[in-house]
Amino acid sequence: MALLEIEGLSRNFGGLRAVSDLSFTVDAGEILGLIGPNGAGKTTVFNLVTGFVRPSAGSIRLDGASVVGLRPHAVARRGIARTFQIVQPFAGLTVRENIAVGSHLSRSRRADALAAAGVVASAVGLGHALDQSAAGLTVAGRKRLELARALAIEPRLLLLDEVLAGLNPSEIRDMVPVIRAIVDRGVTIVMIEHVMQAVMSLAENVFVLSEGRIIAEGSPRAIAADPRVVEAYLGKGAAGRMTAEGGARV
Repeated sequence: MALLEIEGLSRNFGGLRAVSDLSFTVDAGEILGLIGPNGAGKTTVFNLVTGFVRPSAGSIRLDGASVVGLRPHAVARRGIARTFQIVQPFAGLTVRENIAVGSHLSRSRRADALAAAGVVASAVGLGHALDQSAAGLTVAGRKRLELARALAIEPRLLLLDEVLAGLNPSEIRDMVPVIRAIVDRGVTIVMIEHVMQAVMSLAENVFVLSEGRIIAEGSPRAIAADPRVVEAYLGKGAAGRMTAEGGARV
């Protein structure tokens, strides 16, 4: 059953068409990968879905109801949360207080929001750092905090924008089960990611964007073997490694 339905979605910035006649659906409970070269329009899609940018054309429906024209906070109340490529925590607040900002969307009492923040922190591996200043976190810690702040909204649909970028291989391996556990809790995920081994491990279905259009879709293995994707994005070396791994779990 489709949770998110996007149909004929386009966005122009002056003479530039960043997203062009995009249509796809995301089923409840799945992890969908959205990949493609820099400038392909991936983050613009997230901006459109979450209300930061208004479409030039097309529709966006969550559970059959349109979210086009809603402000970001109203989209969040409908159950859509996102992370951002550039992680910017509130440096003067603790980890718990940072997460509680999201918790306040559904909890008016500070004590309730802080308590909920503690639960979310534990889920992403930050339970030990709740009273630590967010400014003192490592890159990996900040990535987990960004994930926690989005989860605190209690979304049904979570959009992850390069949440693994900047992490070393060991940190990536540690994050993959955290993401899987989020889906096990009933949250649907769409992830923009350049770490292809993680995409192979996590995503059930992958859409490839190039110049604002979908040029391929399918399983990670099928995408890695698609000549159009190899030419536009992966390159033969990366595609060969992905195919050889056969989607092995990270």
